[in-house]
Amino acid sequence: MAIRVWDYLREYEAEREDILDAVDTVFRSGKLVFGESVGSFEEEFAAYHGAAHCVGVDNGTNAVKLGLQALGVRPGDEVITVSNTAAPTVLAIDGVGATPVFVDVHPDTYLMNTDQVAAAITDRTTCLIPVHLYGQCVDLAPLQQLAERHGLKILEDCAQAHGARRNGRLAGTTGDAGAFSFYPTKVLGAYGDAGAVITSDDQAERDLRRLRYYGMEDRYYVVRTPGHNARLDTVHAEILRRKLRRLDGYIAARRAIARRYAEGLGDTGLILPQVAPGNDHVYYVYVVRHPERDDILQALREFDFEFNISYQWPVHTMTGFAHLGHAAGDLPVTEAAADEIFSLPMYPSLPEDLQDKVITTLRKILARG
Repeated sequence: MAIRVWDYLREYEAEREDILDAVDTVFRSGKLVFGESVGSFEEEFAAYHGAAHCVGVDNGTNAVKLGLQALGVRPGDEVITVSNTAAPTVLAIDGVGATPVFVDVHPDTYLMNTDQVAAAITDRTTCLIPVHLYGQCVDLAPLQQLAERHGLKILEDCAQAHGARRNGRLAGTTGDAGAFSFYPTKVLGAYGDAGAVITSDDQAERDLRRLRYYGMEDRYYVVRTPGHNARLDTVHAEILRRKLRRLDGYIAARRAIARRYAEGLGDTGLILPQVAPGNDHVYYVYVVRHPERDDILQALREFDFEFNISYQWPVHTMTGFAHLGHAAGDLPVTEAAADEIFSLPMYPSLPEDLQDKVITTLRKILARG
């Protein structure tokens, strides 16, 4: 049997009764779109974060896109972010007609190098998108200072950081809004696509509710353009309600696996995840680094392992973003990391015997030299 980087089947068996009850609850409710479960999940997710509002949407990409629009980002604006992220972060910027501007990342955590942001700000910059990557948070203090000085908005990309904290504050609660994905692999995952934006800005919340529903407030009457059909599905909302109650348990399980990996692989030559001071890491993915990454992955395939690289191709190097005019070497830390990083299997229901197999197999491969 292949050992996969992510798998939900054991978790599903453990939670099957509750998940199926969630589906049945929605199907018996008599309302399949914008049902009661959507509003309940929004209230509970906002309460978990201590935020005034949560607006559910259909996926994480639209959480970023609609978040940008609700914060006033318009065509022709510039938005500063990182290239070491999933492409949807940047596609959302492109989707509102704005231009993504990249800064590099730190070589130890792969998080946004906030020291480079000031030099990237121009008179067209309207928003900053720090990406809380791999399960830990960017230091937002310097970004807050820049935002206040230049009149900028901060939209936190929290797709990989549900429940992560920095200096006690949850991801998504420091900036003007926080965008979340509930794609199945996430720390809090649905059984399909789903997303949400949290904010304590009342106007942004009102705009988000219009934007996700064709720009309408009342049925068939558009008051805000451009509007979208970006509603959170009621079935996913009810499943997420149930799983939100178990989120802290999921995080505890991920941290336990991370500790076993650190204990078992700390003397192997792999560069293991570094936790930034003040951060509470939730280990959405467990990213390691080695200069012979490709050889290691080839050897792992021989043992029937399926590992992942997050991310093998920095966004600025993709042909789909060639119009931005970047060249190799523009973001040297990001590009160097992309050649060497890979992720070990990480999900709460990963059994200890498979964790041990990951450790012993990697030790065997690395010992070959």
